Amino acid sequence: MSLLRAGAGILAQALAVREVYENVFTAPTWEEPHGAGDAFLDRLARDTERPGFDAVLAVDGTRVLGFATTWITPDPFPAGRCYPQVAAMLGSRRARKWLCGGREVDELAVHSEARGRGIGAALLAAAAAPAADGRCWLLTSARATAAVGFYRRLGWRQATHPAPGGAGAVVFLNPAHPAVRSRELR
Repeated sequence: MSLLRAGAGILAQALAVREVYENVFTAPTWEEPHGAGDAFLDRLARDTERPGFDAVLAVDGTRVLGFATTWITPDPFPAGRCYPQVAAMLGSRRARKWLCGGREVDELAVHSEARGRGIGAALLAAAAAPAADGRCWLLTSARATAAVGFYRRLGWRQATHPAPGGAGAVVFLNPAHPAVRSRELR
């Protein structure tokens, strides 16, 4: 297995990336509808235009086993997608200080047949590596207990807590994030 920094070139692997996306995100926990990979590819094409967009592919020969996509979170903190929920959980001051200008991991996916080989950890490390001053973050669903446990095992720190009953989203900061290193995040 090798990692390839693909950037916008990830679109050249669109069919393989769609296969991995559907394998991961139509499965239990995420349960997106079959065909969600096509909508993801449409979004991915737009996302490649974001400032600081990057993508990393895990490949074995010509087979794509997994991928990660990232970009730089803009300042001011965005108001679309899930960003208002993140700002409400962290507070607008922390959201801006901790997340704006940092590398945001948008998607991380490893095909179910390739799990347990360290691919997810390698992809996440490669995705976070170019983060300015160590600031890298991600958002996941609180009900994705396997993902939450995975991030914790890798030393990522949970910056928010889900609603009672485990609903909602969780923000994680990477171990090199200034808020983690300075113990500002408690």
